[in-house]
Amino acid sequence: MRILYLFLLFLLAGHSWAQTKVSGIVIDESGEPVAFANVVFPNSTKGTITNDNGRFYLESDLRYNSILVSFIGYQTLEVPLPSPVNYDLSIVLLEGEQLDEVVVYSGKQSKKDNPAIDILKKIWGRKRINGLRMFDRYEYDKYEKVEFDLNTIDSALIKSRIFKGLEFIFADLDTSRITGKTYLPIFLNEVFSKVYGNNLIQKEREDVLGNKNSGFSNNQAITAFVQDLYSDYNVYANYLKFFDKSFTSPLSRTGVDVYNYVLSDSAFIDNKWCYQIIYYPRRKNELTFKGDFWVNDSTFALKKINLEVTKSANINWVKEIYIEQEFEVVNDSVFLLKRDYMLSDFALNKKESSKGIYGKRTTVYDHYKFDDPRPDSFYRTATDPYDPKVFERDSTFWNRHRLESLNKDESGIYSLLDTLKTVPKFNTYYNIVSILGSGYVEIDKWNIDIGDIYSTFGFNDAEGIRLRGGARTFFGQNDPWRLEGYMAYGFSDRKFKHGFSAKFLLDRQSRLIISGGNRRDIEQLGLSLTATNDVMGRSVASSAVLTVGNNNRLSNINLSTLNLEAEPLTNFRVRFGSSFRTLSSALPEAFNLDYIDPDSPTGVSSEVKQFDLTTTLIYTPGKRTIGYGVERRNVNEEYPTLFFNYTRGLEGFLESDFNYTKYQFSYTQPWQIGGFGRLLSTVEIGKTVGTVPLSLLNVIPGNQTLFTLYNTFPNLDFYEFVTDTYVALYLEHNFNGRLFSRIPLLRDWNLREILGLRGAWGQLSDENIALNSPANIPLIAPSDKIYWEYSLGVGNIFKIFRLDFNFRGNYLENPDARPFSVTGTFGFHF
Repeated sequence: MRILYLFLLFLLAGHSWAQTKVSGIVIDESGEPVAFANVVFPNSTKGTITNDNGRFYLESDLRYNSILVSFIGYQTLEVPLPSPVNYDLSIVLLEGEQLDEVVVYSGKQSKKDNPAIDILKKIWGRKRINGLRMFDRYEYDKYEKVEFDLNTIDSALIKSRIFKGLEFIFADLDTSRITGKTYLPIFLNEVFSKVYGNNLIQKEREDVLGNKNSGFSNNQAITAFVQDLYSDYNVYANYLKFFDKSFTSPLSRTGVDVYNYVLSDSAFIDNKWCYQIIYYPRRKNELTFKGDFWVNDSTFALKKINLEVTKSANINWVKEIYIEQEFEVVNDSVFLLKRDYMLSDFALNKKESSKGIYGKRTTVYDHYKFDDPRPDSFYRTATDPYDPKVFERDSTFWNRHRLESLNKDESGIYSLLDTLKTVPKFNTYYNIVSILGSGYVEIDKWNIDIGDIYSTFGFNDAEGIRLRGGARTFFGQNDPWRLEGYMAYGFSDRKFKHGFSAKFLLDRQSRLIISGGNRRDIEQLGLSLTATNDVMGRSVASSAVLTVGNNNRLSNINLSTLNLEAEPLTNFRVRFGSSFRTLSSALPEAFNLDYIDPDSPTGVSSEVKQFDLTTTLIYTPGKRTIGYGVERRNVNEEYPTLFFNYTRGLEGFLESDFNYTKYQFSYTQPWQIGGFGRLLSTVEIGKTVGTVPLSLLNVIPGNQTLFTLYNTFPNLDFYEFVTDTYVALYLEHNFNGRLFSRIPLLRDWNLREILGLRGAWGQLSDENIALNSPANIPLIAPSDKIYWEYSLGVGNIFKIFRLDFNFRGNYLENPDARPFSVTGTFGFHF
């Protein structure tokens, strides 16, 4: 979903301030590119490193008459620059003798007797006592600006049909100091805040004092995308996470296994003697960087570091990632982060000429203070980041608090976006991408959205072809209330279905919400062990067009709910609810929900009426959200979820049929395993106390669709295992190409290997078996042994597809057991 918002920026898409610009390629005598060669301006620390293809770009505000090009094992070459701008140079490095005092390195560097690694070990030893960790308390000002630019602009793009009528936006173009490509700024977000930290209690508080957006301030989807895209990182950490991937830091203790290190130079920087270390990856296709860093000779604290992701790294839609950090010398022993700059080049492919979008984040830190006494309660108090005053700061505020001034192009973004919003063609592009991203068509004059468009068409054995249309109220991103509803029609059963919900935010601070609704529909139940009574929710298997086996175990459901929810602590939600359900089989000849009922004239009932009271606790530490309305948007996805649900069924109330108690617990945890990818784990435990019919029992979730669905068993049919006590475990590990990158024939395909393991154990009491004896399906629980499956998956096929090959481990003697299946999914992922 997040990737779709990049395509809006692709659709939206000079003057020069630098005095010296130079670009080109470095090759050897045989014409082969020299990767990771050092290119610098003489007598300066301003430089860069050639990429995998030997290409480079370098610029400076000062005028230089030459550049120095060097690489281990080659003669250093000084190349004259006849003019301030010199593009497409071809520079040939010659192999030859080096000066006696220079140690020559080439190819893979030894880990032994390497002075660069000796320095690296001293960095490891001091990193925990450098910077802000040296003080009990700290505070500083933080200014951040995030900018998106359309890049690689040429006359063909300007004259293309897509920009017809929008040519005025290209009046002012600039050139990137990193890549040398022309670009047009199209989006800017500025945030100024004060940060307070206490190392003694490990708490940090950030007060946002100003927030300013250009053009998209009312689109929280884009704002959330930007926040998730550029989360904070620490170069001293072993792994740096960008775009859902973990890159090995060159300062990591494991870096010696994936990088070559070379002690290249030494010089005074801000009156501090520093060493320069160049690093580059030992192997291709791994999530690594290339670049250099300068480190002080006594404190072994960083003074400056540059990181550039290698082009061979297994990451989609991103052609380049460039990071630079500068550290300020506060006194003889304290180095603090002063400026952090990150540039990402988003493109459909990694070709040099491909057009794309720059995403740039600049963060400036200043006005550090230390050990000012404040009570511990101060650091635990959260401020309101959605205070309207934060978004209404005037130009006087920004002129006073910007720690880095906007350049001419950045200043022009605000007026450019205001102008663009008056152009019908731009609004058309914006609306198309908004519909694709949200699934809803906005009808502004009625304050409603039509959708979800992705649920319009469906199919199942009971309804046949199914059409659905829905709408919701939408006055803005932060509406304090929302109404939503839909109608659907099945062409085989010739019946209308409906759903309606309403929710109201009563108190913003505690997130007190009252909600309720009714849904009358056909649904595939038993697709999740810990499903909640979501009035508008409907499982994907209920309308799956493509399935395997007999997909006829569907149910009629008439569900009404009333809930009260609050968030007394950050990311801790408490919900008290009530529901009344009427359940029956949608295809009773193939699958019934019959149970013994002494009060029925026939002794058997086929319908269940049930009133339940529920208490639900949900804790999601680390979850970040945006917005303050009745519905908020998640910013990140990598956080654990602890879920507990208590259900009490009441017999007799509203003609409810059964007394019972149900306990359900689940714990989902994503794990970043450094350079070995990401593991997602879930454990589910549940117990039903009492005797209840099949429709109220816990079904081990099967999956007869052709889609890969996490937390389901793809080789189980629906209702193949039924329990009243269960334990289930799901493990899925995505190696992110770590293994395939070492196989020569597969290396260049950038495939990603996925390993899955699932297991479930459960029991079904004799009383429940007896009550449900009229049912026309076998009632089996995996009580003799744990049922298990495993899967081998291949992801990133053509960048969007994933295939899983699923194998059943046991219970092959079950009727119509499926020992093997193939499922798949698709999506846009980095």
